[in-house]
Amino acid sequence: MGLGASGTERHIKTLRAWQLALLRFVVTLDNADRLAVFAIAGEIDKLSLDDSANPGFRFFRKTSADLCASILDPNEAGLVCLRQYLARIDDERLKRIFAAAIGCDPPEKPSISRPAGRTGDLWRGLASRTLRTG
Repeated sequence: MGLGASGTERHIKTLRAWQLALLRFVVTLDNADRLAVFAIAGEIDKLSLDDSANPGFRFFRKTSADLCASILDPNEAGLVCLRQYLARIDDERLKRIFAAAIGCDPPEKPSISRPAGRTGDLWRGLASRTLRTG
């Protein structure tokens, strides 16, 4: 369990570093920050590989290229790409900050509502029991 947990933890930390590198690039538009995004994306793609899997796995590198291009030239297609990425961010604080950095509203959180007709009275309809002492 320890080996799997540490591998998963490393993958999560690397993914968070990639998200933060993208945020930094949005803010600075510096080529060094863009290269950092690609370096981390390459690391994630390597972590995602299994020896028997597709050795040409390039999901994060391709996604990084699309996002960086959208950041540099925010046309309609680029804004769609950025909004799709924004919707995938699971950390609400990071989502709000990224949305502010690209100049759009964060996606609405789905509201959690109770099904119609439920009043929240969990114990209604159950017979009451009297407690016996002694």
